[in-house]
Amino acid sequence: MATGINKAAENGALTARHRKALDQFVSFWGEMASRWGINRTMAQIHALLYVSEVPLDTDEIMERLSISRGNANMNLRSLIDWKLVHKVQQEGSRKDYYEAEKDVWHITAQIIKRREREELEPVMAQLRECKDTLPPVREATEAERQFLERIENLMQLMDVFDGVTTSLLPFIQQKNAPIIRHLIEIADSLGAVDRPNDEQRND
Repeated sequence: MATGINKAAENGALTARHRKALDQFVSFWGEMASRWGINRTMAQIHALLYVSEVPLDTDEIMERLSISRGNANMNLRSLIDWKLVHKVQQEGSRKDYYEAEKDVWHITAQIIKRREREELEPVMAQLRECKDTLPPVREATEAERQFLERIENLMQLMDVFDGVTTSLLPFIQQKNAPIIRHLIEIADSLGAVDRPNDEQRND
């Protein structure tokens, strides 16, 4: 999707290759984020502000992304709520301007916390509600016990996901890349032990 980057760039005239790269980044970021369940327009606005050297106002965002004012305002409010975009004032202008958080570690931490609150917690609440609908194990039928066991297995899996993100989040907030890489290496080495080699797969 072309974003219509103006020739009047934030810090001088953009070259054609710079405009092309910006368009590519904004488009790809929106597509990628939509696969994570994030609104594509919201992701494109964030991408545009992330690569912009100066804050942009709503009119500039609308023009560059070819979106309506209502769509722009709605998604800007969401980005502010996610703490990924900040509203700023420009001297001599009564317009609201917006700039994105540039710290990728902060961005990652905010997205993890938001996704956990919006997705993991509601899933756990629904699973608990299903579990509470069933009688205690000693009073349940065989079919109900099997159903209850499957619900509890899902809840345990959600707990694991929650534990992983909760454990990693402090390292992300501290920008501790060496520790995160070390943890990934440990996980990868443990996974390699359980992965069958080519000969085992062919048996």
